[in-house]
Parts: sequence; structure tokens; C-alpha cells
Amino acid sequence: MLTIFTSPKPFGFNPHIDMIQHNAIESWTRLGDDVEVLLIGDEPGMAEIANDLGIRHLKDVRHNQRGTPYVSAVFSLARENARHSLLCFANADIIFLEDLLTGADRVCRQFENFLILGQRWNLNITQPIDFTDDWLRNLRQQVDRVGRRHGPLGSDYFVFERGLLRHMPDFALGRPGWDNWTIYAGRAAGVPVIDATEAITVIHQDHDYSHLPGGKPPYGGPESKENLAAAGGMEVIFMPTDATWKLRGDALNRKSLFEMGVLRAIESGLIARFGAGRRSLLVRILFHPVEGFRYYSGAILRRIRRLISRGSPSGEHSSVGEEK
Repeated sequence: MLTIFTSPKPFGFNPHIDMIQHNAIESWTRLGDDVEVLLIGDEPGMAEIANDLGIRHLKDVRHNQRGTPYVSAVFSLARENARHSLLCFANADIIFLEDLLTGADRVCRQFENFLILGQRWNLNITQPIDFTDDWLRNLRQQVDRVGRRHGPLGSDYFVFERGLLRHMPDFALGRPGWDNWTIYAGRAAGVPVIDATEAITVIHQDHDYSHLPGGKPPYGGPESKENLAAAGGMEVIFMPTDATWKLRGDALNRKSLFEMGVLRAIESGLIARFGAGRRSLLVRILFHPVEGFRYYSGAILRRIRRLISRGSPSGEHSSVGEEK
């Protein structure tokens, strides 16, 4: 039994975004009677979609000053209201197939507490899915034929037990960094962090970024920088490749040092043990000396520029053409 929850983008502003979100959310409702779906947030059109699909809608989510929901608030509402103890967060453009349930069941039979994640397949879906047809088989055939495996940059979904991830920083939802921190948090909690890329088919429907300012991806924007600061720095930005276990079909095995990469396995293990802070920063610099040199040289240059901009050490300021 599984509760899938999400916080969609606003409905009614972009027909393509509306369509892919409706595709995704309805696909979850078609996975079986043991799957509960929660829509969380107060964005326009959300209540109508929840009513149309016969699912629960939870409002009153905390936002940042830009109106972006906090990930911690979304997770907290799901944890407090879900009927099932096994939870799954997913971005609202993600379609799951039946192997989500078989994969989660396989993990539950071996572990009581865990974090499941994985890479996605990108697929260009331009029409509403016909759920009266053999939609599961049709989608799987499309993935096999034209799907594109996304790189291991983050994760679009997490499956976990209710008690995990209780203490999340206030990350902006839909902006980079928070999903990478979540992988780190699983490692820091000492639970099996399981890469299910080869066992669970996760379909991401292609879309543009017209819903964001400038129509560009959010990388490097102010909320991305705020997320990185909230996480505690680049040292706690983990990837799916930092998972400690791997689910392949029905086989669940601990990853070898070779699979993780020996140096990265040591580095990520130390950071997961130390947590965000100076010790983990030193670990990252030790394993990435060139990046460390750039970081500190850049910090020194920025400090010199600030001192110059402030004028003389006595606090006197001058400008071009000013009489002394």
C-alpha cells in the first residue's frame, strides 16, 4: 500500500503543462486500489483536478517570499495525512508503470526503512493518454523505442517510510539541489539508499520552462542558490550514483566499491558521517584539490575587491575627481 503525493504547477496557464500533469496524476490513480494520491498546495486549478480524479487535496502549504512552496511543508502535510506508511514523492510530470509497486514491494520485504530513487526516461508526449486502452504496454513500448535515459543528476521521485526525512531545510520546490540533499540525507540517516533505475520505469514528459521567469531552466537562479545554501554547500549534493544499494529486477544487492567508485565511496561516506559543515568541506577539498583551489582563490579575490570598494582602511572613501 502506497501514498503518492505531489505539488503541481498552476493549472490554466499553459495547456501543455496542464496536459502532462493530468497524464501523470491520472496514471498514478490507475495503479490500483492500494495506491492513494494526494495533491498538495493551493495553486490555481488544483482543487478542480483533485475533484475530477476523485483524490484528496491538501491546502495551506508554506511558501517562500516568491510564492514557491517549501519542500519541507509538502512532505510534512503528506506525512501527517497519508493513509499509508509507505510514501512516494513524485514531480507532477512523472508517469509510473506497474513496476513501481513491484519494486517497492521487493524492497519492503528486505528492509523496514530505506530510500528508493532512480533516474528517469525522457519521453515527448504531445497528447492526453488514453487510459481506456492498454496504456501500460503502449507506454513501455514508447520508452523502448524512443525514450532517452536522463543523466544521473538528481531524482524525480523518492519512496520512503513515513518516519524518514522528518527534518528537511526549507528548500524551494522545483528548484535544483533539494533532491540531491535528500540522497545525502538518506545516507546520513544510515538507511539503505537504493538506486532502482534498472527496476522501476520512471517516465518524464518533456516540457519547456515557460512557467518560470524568462522561460529558462532554474539553474543558477536565486532560488537555486538559496537551496544550495540551505543544503549546506556542494559537499552534500549527492547523486543517484551515491546510492549504496541497487535494485535490478528482483535482485536487491549492496553496490560494490567498484560500482560506486572507490574514491567517491570514501568521500561520500565521510561526508555522510560528518554532515554539512567545515569537516565535510575539508573532505571535499581533499578529494577535489583543483576545485578547492578555485574556491579559496575566488574567495580571496572577492574579499580583496570588497576591501578596495570600501576605500582606505581608515574608512575614508574617494571618487574620481574628488578634491582631497
